[in-house]
Amino acid sequence: MTFSSFETVLELRRYQLRPGRRDELIELFEREFVEPQEAAGAHLFGLFRSGEDFVWLRGFESLEARKAALEEFYFGPVWKAHRSAANATMLDSDNVLLLRPVRRGLTAPPAGPGLFVTISAPAPPPAPAFAAFETEPAENTFPQLPVRTDGPFSVCFSRVPVSDSSVPLEPTSRSLLR
Repeated sequence: MTFSSFETVLELRRYQLRPGRRDELIELFEREFVEPQEAAGAHLFGLFRSGEDFVWLRGFESLEARKAALEEFYFGPVWKAHRSAANATMLDSDNVLLLRPVRRGLTAPPAGPGLFVTISAPAPPPAPAFAAFETEPAENTFPQLPVRTDGPFSVCFSRVPVSDSSVPLEPTSRSLLR
């Protein structure tokens, strides 16, 4: 299995969008935001539809690298040019978990038809999970983007639902995790 240093610090971001605006945000995001974030030092593992929400995963090699990458992107020209259009699609963008690995595996998931994320109280990862994370307890190094502090949580990715709270993820055309 291939591992990635970009799984050291992971953001699981779930955006609640205005009705009917999900695909508009995904089109803008995939056209304008993927390459600039990757050039700044982030790795975008996955972009997903989940009901009417947009869910995405962004990884970093360290908390310091996260801070530098986010400063470069969010204080840079691409975000400034497109932030109003992106923000106009959103009702809430603050449902964000900052995570560290328990079981790495996002870069080489097993084959399968489905993809699910499960967020739960702290627990060992279930057997079907190909990647598992826990809430990162360190301070958020980029406070301009809030992260949830109501944890701790365990988060796992699997090909099958592992509980009643498992949420299906539908990869977009640019998602690396499929």
